[in-house]
Amino acid sequence: MAIKRIHHVAYRCRDARETVEFYRDLLGMDFQLAIAEDKVPSTGEPDPYMHVFLDAGMGNVLAFFELPNSPEMGRDESTPKWVQHIALEVESMDELLAAKTKLEAAGIDVLGPTDHTIFKSIYFFDPNGHRIELAANSARPGMHKELKRVAEDMLEEWSRTKKAPRHAAWMHGEEEFIPTEGEAQ
Repeated sequence: MAIKRIHHVAYRCRDARETVEFYRDLLGMDFQLAIAEDKVPSTGEPDPYMHVFLDAGMGNVLAFFELPNSPEMGRDESTPKWVQHIALEVESMDELLAAKTKLEAAGIDVLGPTDHTIFKSIYFFDPNGHRIELAANSARPGMHKELKRVAEDMLEEWSRTKKAPRHAAWMHGEEEFIPTEGEAQ
């Protein structure tokens, strides 16, 4: 089996119209389609829903379900709010800062930009309480290749110790990143 791409990622929303307007009007996503049913196709359960789909760029689709007959939506209280999030890439740092300005003008609290060495991000919540991250790549040549090179070793060390491995200490400013000669991203 070879996965082609993510077909869509689906989350719950409180209000389909409000959600579409947020992602369309503030984040520039194209509203692609809506599907509504009175029964769940996969189970046959009588549970009306509205399922909306938005284009997140390059064939990536972000979808939401409004479920009017279900209990009010909440979140996993055992998981910190910063963990579960939807990260979307923007073209440049200028675009990231322009998005921050637009969101703040719409009354949305925005955190950042935060420097992650290989990208910079801003964070905010959508009307449903989902944390959204907008990220602009800032990696220097060779950084991604080096992170790929040490990924298995880092995972192995983490699995044994549950402490942050230092294989890429340059990510945290603890040492300078020096690319291998001729190394490309």
